[in-house]
Amino acid sequence: MLTVTEAFRKFKSNLELTLKEQDDASRRQREIRAVMARSFKIERDFLSGSYKRWTKTKPLKDVDIFCVLHDDERKTYDDGKGPGPLLDKVEKVLADEYGKDRVHRQRRSVSVEFPVRADEERVMSFDVVPAFTKSSHYEIPDERNPKGWTETDPEVHADKATAANQAFSGEWKGMVRMLKAWNRHTGCPVESSFLLEVMALELFRPPFDTDYPCEFMAFFATAQRRIHQTWPDPAGLGPPVNDSMDAVASAKAEAAFRDAQYTVREAINLGEQGRNGEALRVYKRLFGDYFPLS
Repeated sequence: MLTVTEAFRKFKSNLELTLKEQDDASRRQREIRAVMARSFKIERDFLSGSYKRWTKTKPLKDVDIFCVLHDDERKTYDDGKGPGPLLDKVEKVLADEYGKDRVHRQRRSVSVEFPVRADEERVMSFDVVPAFTKSSHYEIPDERNPKGWTETDPEVHADKATAANQAFSGEWKGMVRMLKAWNRHTGCPVESSFLLEVMALELFRPPFDTDYPCEFMAFFATAQRRIHQTWPDPAGLGPPVNDSMDAVASAKAEAAFRDAQYTVREAINLGEQGRNGEALRVYKRLFGDYFPLS
């Protein structure tokens, strides 16, 4: 039987992206860029978000493709009408290629879904984010921002994730993936997975002491207390990361953090009583099917 530490290390490994998934993401990126390039003048594009930061978890979905448009395109959309016309065009271009039923408009992007069997190691969906260069960073459409646009810098986000991982003995990114697995398994009480990641930048305090359960219990306990506070964009450019969560959504997340803390405590108590198998089953109940029992 696995020890608790062995189980968490295997859990971390189970959530890592495979070479097939990475290859599929790269292939789809090139395909989507070609579709976009037929209607837009693209300066460059790159995979960003949690995929780029290596904090994306399984199943692989909502991979961000940053499409940086040439400045010539800016003239078309600097007309005071906000980001709507740009997102309208991105939505139409993608719907014409993939079908309206597989394309969905979002606040800052347009999502494309791909049919994937449960046993396939492929990407389920991409979020196509049109962007313009602004100084040393970028601006992207944002239909909930009164200005119509949000400034962002995914490179800064990636650098902060790398620094946190190094400070935490190489464990930080894996533990963020575990948190995201918990959130998805629990029904996404924390509406933004990026919010979980931003909270983890502050709440996982180095050095890592090799005790996964205690680290998670401390995270959940502190997150419960602090979920209602404002969590700024780590790059210092965009709106708060939790700006879309109202009081009701924050209360739901608070309750989920509290329940998770109590569940970890339950599993720790079982382990201290020598009931290792029962402890592992409690962790699996908390984190989902990717958590191993053997």
